[in-house]
Amino acid sequence: MSSSYLLEGEETERLYFRKVLPSDFDAWLPFHQDKRSSQYWYGLPQDPKTACTQQFEGIFERYQKNTGGMNALISKQTNELVGLCGLLLQKVDDEMLWEIGYSILPQYWQQGYATEAATACKIYATQKQLAQELISIIAIKNIPSIKVAEKNGMKLRKTTLYKGNLVGIYSIHLI
Repeated sequence: MSSSYLLEGEETERLYFRKVLPSDFDAWLPFHQDKRSSQYWYGLPQDPKTACTQQFEGIFERYQKNTGGMNALISKQTNELVGLCGLLLQKVDDEMLWEIGYSILPQYWQQGYATEAATACKIYATQKQLAQELISIIAIKNIPSIKVAEKNGMKLRKTTLYKGNLVGIYSIHLI
């Protein structure tokens, strides 16, 4: 059963969206093995397998609890996993907000995949009227992710502490 927040079956020019599967673990592990992937975020496990396991447990827990979810981004050209992106219900400073979350495997960085996927999430949320506002939670020094949010029409709403990290809350109103 597909939930309204998952973009399962949606497509962009180069990507299609599907649920993350346990079998995606090995393809996603290089994200956690590359130190650049977590250089702006504190509090993650140092061991890549532990970090990946925690992330996957969180993804599957969200599926079960219906609190949003990451989608696997699959290249239409190669049929390989490129990244993860989705709509996630997040608690930020006692406020429940829908976030567009995105992570791309390092070998696919700077090719426009994050922007393509994040934009698809914004369009989907707008069409399905899932929220009046969308945010992205981004470590303040993570310039590449900030650029993705800005290309998606988001503006800095505030800075705050989130899970022990100083972050910018980038937002866009959909109405």
